Amino acid sequence: MENTICIETPTDWKDYELIDSGSGAKLERFGSYIIARPDPRAIWMPRAPKTLWDAAHATYVRKNQTEEGTWQIKTPPPNDWSVRYNDLVFTLRPTSFKHVGVFPEQAVNWQWLRQCIDNRPLRVLNLFAYTGGATMAAAAAGATVTHVDSAKSAIEWAKNNVTKSRLTDKHIRWIIDDATKFALREQRRGNIYDGIILDPPRFGRGTKGEVWKIEEDLPKLLDICRTLLSKNPVFVLINAYTADISSVVISHVLSDVTRGIVGNITFGELALIDKTSQRLLPNGIFARWQAS
Repeated sequence: MENTICIETPTDWKDYELIDSGSGAKLERFGSYIIARPDPRAIWMPRAPKTLWDAAHATYVRKNQTEEGTWQIKTPPPNDWSVRYNDLVFTLRPTSFKHVGVFPEQAVNWQWLRQCIDNRPLRVLNLFAYTGGATMAAAAAGATVTHVDSAKSAIEWAKNNVTKSRLTDKHIRWIIDDATKFALREQRRGNIYDGIILDPPRFGRGTKGEVWKIEEDLPKLLDICRTLLSKNPVFVLINAYTADISSVVISHVLSDVTRGIVGNITFGELALIDKTSQRLLPNGIFARWQAS
């Protein structure tokens, strides 16, 4: 097994741009709509003029790092606010927890998934699948995807993205459930997958109030996922947004899942390039295993 650490940034977005970052915030363009929202990693000074920040159509404001905030909207978003990444379309809306429905740095993972699948009818399991970026990338590449998320609202959002992306003819199974409980049921049924995608939160609650803590529960879930891999698996992707653990840690737990299977692990950070200063804004960590 070869270990490679890296920093990856998407460079082919047309509908998205990180305009500037600093003072604990980032200024972004989604389509023609510009928003400013907190980012605790951006502790440096912004480089763009304050007037540019003040001109944002919407700004997310909160009292402190632990509380949800509110959007201060100067100009409402378009009626059909959406962005396109190649053939994938994402419907956007401001949420109470500062997100808008797409994580632009994930484009590098979507491209990697398409390369792994390569128009083969693989069976793919996507856990913590949210609004469906990885699901759409995998389905568009030819895979049959089981999309699992505990929030019905996220499932409906993902279905809408699939429709807008004209992927309704693809094979996608929609599951509203706790990721670990679903994985256990798949284990009992003897179902297997050629590829598994996980995008777990640092902390969360399942459909019936189950508490998820990434440090405690990710290794347990991955132990189950190991039994769900087919005899000749193609890939496993783990993405995370917690600052409490590093990509090195994620790579180690991934190596537990894939021990004894010939392949390579790549791990590192996903980042966006700040247009104003060309600085990198870290946006998450990942570890990927791909069969040799």
